[in-house]
Amino acid sequence: MDDFVCDKLTEWDLSEFIDIFKGEGIDTKNMYCLEDQDIEKLISKVGPRAHFRRQLKLLKVLPSTSDGELTMLSDVKKIMTHVLAKLSKQENTNLNVFLRNKIKDLKTDRRELVGVFGKTGAGKTSLINALIDERELLPSGDVDACTSVMIKVEANMYNTKYEAHIEFITKEEWKDELWSIKHYFGDTADEDEDYQDVAEKLSALYGEEWKEKSSEQLMDPKYFKEIQEFLQSTGKILSCETAKELSAKIIKYTRTESNQGGEKGIKRWYWPVVKCVTVKVPHDNFPQHITLVDLPGNGDRNKSRDTMWKGIVGNCSTVWIVTEVNRAASEKESLEILKSISSHLGNGGECRYIHFICTKSDVIKVSNDHSADLQAKILRRNIKVKEAVRKEFNKLHKIKKHFSDDSFQVYTVSAEEFLTPKVLSSGNTEIPKLQDFLQNLNDSHSETLNYVSGALGILSLIYGAKLKKEPGRNKELCEKLEQIIARQLDPIQKEMEKSFKVFEKCLQNGVERSKNSCEQKLKNFLSPRGKRGSAYHRTLKTVVKNGGVYTPRKGKQINLNMKLTSFLTESIDEEFRKTFPNERQSGPFNGVIDKFSLYTKSLKEKYKDATLQLIFLQTEESRIKKKLNKRVRDQKKIMYNSLTETIEETMKDCYETAAGFSGDGMLRRMKETLSRHVHKSKDSMFAKAKNVMLSHLLSLRVEILKTMKDTLNNSIDLALKTDDHSIPDVSAELMKVKEIYNKLNSSSK
Repeated sequence: MDDFVCDKLTEWDLSEFIDIFKGEGIDTKNMYCLEDQDIEKLISKVGPRAHFRRQLKLLKVLPSTSDGELTMLSDVKKIMTHVLAKLSKQENTNLNVFLRNKIKDLKTDRRELVGVFGKTGAGKTSLINALIDERELLPSGDVDACTSVMIKVEANMYNTKYEAHIEFITKEEWKDELWSIKHYFGDTADEDEDYQDVAEKLSALYGEEWKEKSSEQLMDPKYFKEIQEFLQSTGKILSCETAKELSAKIIKYTRTESNQGGEKGIKRWYWPVVKCVTVKVPHDNFPQHITLVDLPGNGDRNKSRDTMWKGIVGNCSTVWIVTEVNRAASEKESLEILKSISSHLGNGGECRYIHFICTKSDVIKVSNDHSADLQAKILRRNIKVKEAVRKEFNKLHKIKKHFSDDSFQVYTVSAEEFLTPKVLSSGNTEIPKLQDFLQNLNDSHSETLNYVSGALGILSLIYGAKLKKEPGRNKELCEKLEQIIARQLDPIQKEMEKSFKVFEKCLQNGVERSKNSCEQKLKNFLSPRGKRGSAYHRTLKTVVKNGGVYTPRKGKQINLNMKLTSFLTESIDEEFRKTFPNERQSGPFNGVIDKFSLYTKSLKEKYKDATLQLIFLQTEESRIKKKLNKRVRDQKKIMYNSLTETIEETMKDCYETAAGFSGDGMLRRMKETLSRHVHKSKDSMFAKAKNVMLSHLLSLRVEILKTMKDTLNNSIDLALKTDDHSIPDVSAELMKVKEIYNKLNSSSK
């Protein structure tokens, strides 16, 4: 056994196995060759074994998380900072300014968002704790989760502490919410569910005082002494040495009450004014480019929290629906969550993976016997659960318009079994598989390689600019490249024009269906089956007061705007997914952007004296394609969501009028106002929604073609036509970065 193995086991908190590894003669070379069966013999306990397997995989497969690759990235960043300083001392020529901007644009801050949904008690927090091997990070157990506060978990890349970054809603938002609550619920009976919701919120922050005070009095600074940051419109940061210590401190910002752990004698709970809490853990515990987000299923009544919710859901590349294994196939709430957010995730988002996570997989409703026979029963039960969940998912035809079958997976997990390893364990937890999934999703190796590749291109251009060039040869190469650009842009333009015509036709069909059926759809909404007038008036009042949306404390969200838009979205759903697939391997518009090429590899063979400039143009081409693909992902969300937003905007005045009614006949007048407005506007508002979306698509086409043409032509001019003698010597820096690039590139093959 050598020092490397000993050091790694110590670093991974597995020093108790050093003697076993030593006895088996495990050194650096053969540690990399260990297979699953070897690891099982070396480490008998499931928890430590899974932890070792995960760390070994990081060491072997994903060098991005190893100290060596982080060091290489750090070295290149230092080199580029040094080069930037050199350039800043030179004359401000066009090339100099261009190069400085290119260096500043080098980034490695991409994050993959994983949204975690599930009702209270399903085991979301226990799952997250298990994934980062921290039992006591997020409080769970006998506590009532606050469904308003989003909790993000990500790696702390700046220090080794456990931190919580708390973001508050604004004072103005809270003041408006207090006024609304006081005005709207002033005479409500205690048994009303919505009233109970706001009563819980205000009692958490104010105790019973809120009942006797005005909204202005409740803004008194004395209630916020402990959170001056809220009054100052800044964020609050909590920093601790251990996960347990941080968990105790964040309870009052994320929970209603606690029967375990936390600070004793808490009198105020601040979650009502908290928008989001970002928990940062030491980066050794978590992939550096992943953010887990514990999310409520319906959004939020508070507008800023709801806006943040929509943004995060739309940016999730993966969604986990968490439910207990014994209820996974029969529980409707989990499927309702998925149905309610599907459009935000699919065509209105960028989600690539939907995973059902069935928790408590080691529990079965039989005796406490832990025999092999019982473990076999658990295993058979878990297999049946997976099959049943997949069967239920296959019935959700509207959701499947947004996602492929390959995007859906089912996992059975036990956080308790993973965090409390037993000598004889059933192995009925797939948490290690989820950890592997996160590591593969992380892919920080590609991010590092992209940064280093970009740096290599910039340094190649700087060094090439110092060399003597043959004007005639450069002119010939420039003309050749300009011809290639014009030729390569043609199929992009044609494909986008084709997509425009297809969407125009689909949307026109949607407009006609909407005009013919919207009044019946509204009638069904205004007179829902099983709800009599007096019982429905408060729901409808809330809908119009909140711009067409009602987010109940429990159950699915009511959104009149989406109901009215449904024929428009259904008309384009299938074509939209084909044109803007969330799967990264197939680019938008049938991959025409990805197919674009300057053919720099063949050009380098002919124009050897311009090799360095062509290396830069090669990295520039790659950078532009990545940038445009991201731009398309962002814009496609705006396009798709513009349909509902246009309808909401058209209905705005109508909602405001209906919200102003009170007293006798209020329900009847609200219904009449909505019905008249839809009847009057149906010939124009659906056509307007169609035109707004097509306008976004047209603007995107113009932007893509202009960006590619202008950016590449400008890069060609500066790389091949500029004669700048003020450029500094970067030969040493180029040699070092090229060496690092070759190491990274070879490790990815």
